[in-house]
Amino acid sequence: MASHAGFHMEHRHRIAAIATASLFAIAVMLVQPAFAQSSSPGAQTNTCAGDSIGITLSPGFCATVFADNIGHVRHMVVAPNGVLYVNAWSGRYYHNDKPPAGGFLVALKDTKGDGRADMIERFGDGVPQDSAGGTGIALYNGALYAEQNDKIIRYALPSDAVVPNGPPQVVLSGLPLTGDHPMHPFIIDPKGQLYVDLGAATNSCQFENRMPNSRGHQPCTELETRGGTWRYDANKTGQLFSPAERYATGLRNGEGFAFDASGRLFVTQHGRDQLSQNFSKLYTSEQSARQPAEEIVLLQQGADYGWPECYYDRFQQKLVLAPEYGGDGGKAVGVCAEKTAPVAALPAHWAPNDMLIYVGNAFPASYQGGAFVAFHGSWNRAPEPQAGYNVVFQPLKDGKASGSFVVFADGFAGAVKEPGQAAFRPTGLAMGPDGALYISDDVHGRIWRVTFHGSGDMPVAAAPAPAVATANSAEPGPPEGIHPDAGRPSPASLPVPPGATQEQVALGDRIFHGEAAGGTCTGCHGSDARGGPQAPSLVKGHWLIGNGSLKSLEATIADGVPKPRDYEVPMPPKGGAPLSDSDVAAVAAYVWAISHRKG
Repeated sequence: MASHAGFHMEHRHRIAAIATASLFAIAVMLVQPAFAQSSSPGAQTNTCAGDSIGITLSPGFCATVFADNIGHVRHMVVAPNGVLYVNAWSGRYYHNDKPPAGGFLVALKDTKGDGRADMIERFGDGVPQDSAGGTGIALYNGALYAEQNDKIIRYALPSDAVVPNGPPQVVLSGLPLTGDHPMHPFIIDPKGQLYVDLGAATNSCQFENRMPNSRGHQPCTELETRGGTWRYDANKTGQLFSPAERYATGLRNGEGFAFDASGRLFVTQHGRDQLSQNFSKLYTSEQSARQPAEEIVLLQQGADYGWPECYYDRFQQKLVLAPEYGGDGGKAVGVCAEKTAPVAALPAHWAPNDMLIYVGNAFPASYQGGAFVAFHGSWNRAPEPQAGYNVVFQPLKDGKASGSFVVFADGFAGAVKEPGQAAFRPTGLAMGPDGALYISDDVHGRIWRVTFHGSGDMPVAAAPAPAVATANSAEPGPPEGIHPDAGRPSPASLPVPPGATQEQVALGDRIFHGEAAGGTCTGCHGSDARGGPQAPSLVKGHWLIGNGSLKSLEATIADGVPKPRDYEVPMPPKGGAPLSDSDVAAVAAYVWAISHRKG
């Protein structure tokens, strides 16, 4: 179990949950226009002239909503002329929802200098051309490079326009699209070396992905084509993906690449999931919620960073053996002594989707050379509260951590930090030629532009607890949204399935919400049971497994869903929780009840 010292260490760095607010107030916060920036960039102010942008920032920093409703915006890059280019993604990862019309690549420019994009142009292939867009995007040698489906393509950029006027060339094709991590972020160095992430197809290379007590493949042949960084030549076209170009291995999902001023290349790593759900005899749900660490590693050719045999224990500050490979719950080290440890470790399951090492000079000296990390937010911390959904700053010096991280920007999720209910989820980071920091969201496609307006010698400091806009006193608004459980129906108000009892429904309610028997249901289905990226809604739509009867629900919960339809994350038997047969019956009764609730 994580030590009490480790527990307090984590919580010193976590910003308090968002303040309570009415649904009306949340709506005001999300839709009001951003404030105007100060006319004096050097003004000695620590607050912004308005709090309607939906996030809070470290002292001295201000932001505008640069653009909104762009699509599922992933990574970004800014050209020397100030044009921000973004890549957007769609397809099965977003359950094939309808993206904005046009291409998935977008060029945005602020021609008025007010911190907002007034020129927005889409280009490239869209859904009619069978494109689902992508995550990765970069600039090199006068061309824009972007991930599209299984390819990395490049467009020559004209000198007299912001969007290309010709078709793209295919630089690399044949990138794997299957499994848990089908995205391909990448970065290009000044010599044209293109480094691309090939995320793992599985959680931990098990014989049965995400299933209880399933051992890991030995050797993990998945590492031949996944779970690492590959290197190609950005100057060449027509390259084909193959095992031969693997640069480094043992990276489960390395989405955020960044160079420092000395040319060192770093990448983030998403730590593995479901320690207690898959190995309940070795880990408690508390340990699973807090382990393993998310990582920043110094990327070096030929290095092995440990996945899937190892994970990094942030509290012991070392790599330890994974349970699929003979681990004993965090004590044994074994082959992990030979693997390369991270240079910085961050809280578990926050999901680091991008990283930017700040090499500009518009921010105080205390921020220069450190890493901003965009955390997409957790789903695998149930029954504890989900976390992340923020941007943190990690000080770095000489290629390693030089201090504790702080939360730099917070409040993106809004009232509820869950994948299915979060208002915004940080995904991409970019720096403009003027030193401004851009943050993207892949829920509603919002982009923030962050600038510094304080004194130049300000130290690194955490953002305040997220502020929530206040409703008009004459319009108090409805009570919904005041608490994350505001929409949770009272068990007494729910129908009771034939053959069950109201007491069973009430017990199922508590288990579902992690209040009894170590239930983990909300991690994937959400506290409102309306689903999210990992699992479907249980209150609307049609049943993907079975027919929705009480008997069918009991069987599905007991057996799990090793190969789900339309979703990437398998459900282990009983959700990975230590449920008795009576607990399973209670959860089934509750799910039946909420699916038959009227109104």
